[in-house]
Amino acid sequence: MITHPSTEELVEAVAGWIDAIRPGLDPRNAFLARVAANALATVRRELTQGPAAEAAAVARMSEVLGRTGDYDDLNGELCARIRAGELTVETPGLLAALRVMALDQLAIDQPNYRHES
Repeated sequence: MITHPSTEELVEAVAGWIDAIRPGLDPRNAFLARVAANALATVRRELTQGPAAEAAAVARMSEVLGRTGDYDDLNGELCARIRAGELTVETPGLLAALRVMALDQLAIDQPNYRHES
């Protein structure tokens, strides 16, 4: 397994290169370079924050559902049970779990989003 450069280092290197060439680009390509740099920043946050957010989501979903499993399995069941009306706003812990899971995902996808606490 390759340990150096790490995935995070590779993402950082490409983002740095994009930032270095962007000032010399025509307006359209400068915009596209900014979009690419923003996408890489999201990838970087997913790599660094994603595992902890997923582990926390698994713990929260396990508590609400009363069982253990992996993220995809629990998320699928949670969604199906919400759609079926088996889990509602009255379900203990559901709204709190969904709120924290959404905020964790926003921290990765849209870190400048300001929510009301």
